[in-house]
Amino acid sequence: QVQLVESGGGLVQAGGSLRLSCKVSGSVFSIDAMGWYRQAPGKQRELVAIITKGGTTNYADSVKGRFTISRDSAENVVFLQMDGLKPEDTAVYYCNARARRLRYSDVDNYWGRGTQVTISS
Repeated sequence: QVQLVESGGGLVQAGGSLRLSCKVSGSVFSIDAMGWYRQAPGKQRELVAIITKGGTTNYADSVKGRFTISRDSAENVVFLQMDGLKPEDTAVYYCNARARRLRYSDVDNYWGRGTQVTISS
């Protein structure tokens, strides 16, 4: 069974920084991409940042220049360094992995349970 476990959320003041981590455990053949999504109260879940197996990254416009996504492919860990945090960054942040359990299986989406990030003004 594939599990994603996030850590690093918390409460910080505006302008501060947080670093989120997410580790994929369980049996996977390959991970095509890993990313972070967030969901604020009353809003839909949105993509924050994604990084592919080849290292290509993509960010939501709202976080470009402030957030940095990186991964340790050997350990199946993805990080999200968040600097210059704003109150509007407050949300539950979810880790996502697009992975194949076997060589010839389809790519499936796996999700963590989420970690709360709260930014005070």
